[in-house]
Amino acid sequence: MSLLKTLLTRYVLPNTYRATAVRFTSSDAKLSACDDTPVEMENPYKKERRQCILCKLNIKPDYKNYRLLSQFQSPYTGRIYGRHITGLCKNKQALVENEIRKAQNCAYMPYYYKDKVFLKDPKLFDPENPIRSHRF
Repeated sequence: MSLLKTLLTRYVLPNTYRATAVRFTSSDAKLSACDDTPVEMENPYKKERRQCILCKLNIKPDYKNYRLLSQFQSPYTGRIYGRHITGLCKNKQALVENEIRKAQNCAYMPYYYKDKVFLKDPKLFDPENPIRSHRF
């Protein structure tokens, strides 16, 4: 065991935390390092950032596009769904709320219910199954 300790010495590479073994070769009488240097790579366990559907598709909400805005309104009460239900980012949610109010003031959209024409539109999200179970 003591012979092994004399042949193998350990050192730490600069700017790394990994120790590598150094072998003593009798022919050259030099120290040579094993090619066991750390590899730079991204974190494989990092989760992908969730992106809201409007940012992903690069859609800017407009009060004249009331068919899109009606997706973010309850069909029975006319209530605007919150961020925890729609999955929108903070900026897009505020923009959607302002555009819905603008469309309601311009009489493009009703205040208290959703037009029956839009009830069969494809759903962008499931209001019965929110992304977060709480509002904050």
